[in-house]
Amino acid sequence: MSVDLCATLRITEIFYSLQGESRSIGLPTVFVRLTGCPLRCQYCDTAYAFTGGEVHSLSAILARIERFKPRFICVTGGEPLAQPNCLPLLQALCDAGYQVSLETSGALDVSAVDPRVSRVVDLKTPDSAESGRNLYGNMAVLGKHDQVKFVVCSRQDYEWARFKLDEYSLPERVDEVLFSPSHEQLVPKLLAEWIMEDNLPVRFQLQLHKYLWNDEPGH
Repeated sequence: MSVDLCATLRITEIFYSLQGESRSIGLPTVFVRLTGCPLRCQYCDTAYAFTGGEVHSLSAILARIERFKPRFICVTGGEPLAQPNCLPLLQALCDAGYQVSLETSGALDVSAVDPRVSRVVDLKTPDSAESGRNLYGNMAVLGKHDQVKFVVCSRQDYEWARFKLDEYSLPERVDEVLFSPSHEQLVPKLLAEWIMEDNLPVRFQLQLHKYLWNDEPGH
């Protein structure tokens, strides 16, 4: 099905950087940050994307991305799926030949996302203050092309995440399970030691961009 390139999205920023997390960490990537989010996680580092932004057509977004000559595109937010036209954007990016990932909270249905997209679903832990928003039906539609992320704030969060690994057979279901310490809330070494002690089949990750650019907008 063809995409209506006149459809519009509200965009906070489009920028070129290194991917700071997920399985493509360190790879040069263009980020498309959509405006708006229905969640209010206590550790959120992109509150500036909750409101504002500028409206652009899909054709204008594609033209701006093309100038960077990227291989990898990450559509993020806010919560990108809060805008219905995120779905045709993802399709158009895949049709253009890019390798596309979607960073989503997991609070919204991911089943209609183009299957060529790697869905990076962030299951919200109890200490995020938004775990009640998790849409667990999403777990059944994820596959080997997808990833599940846990931002861990405490030992309680770690134990909760470890339980979810088994409850949804995540290491067998998806390509990557990612455990990340909440920046400045959990000492990274502690999380690394817990993972090693329990021999969990997960990937420990730090948010590379926070160490390279102190999480400045546009990086």
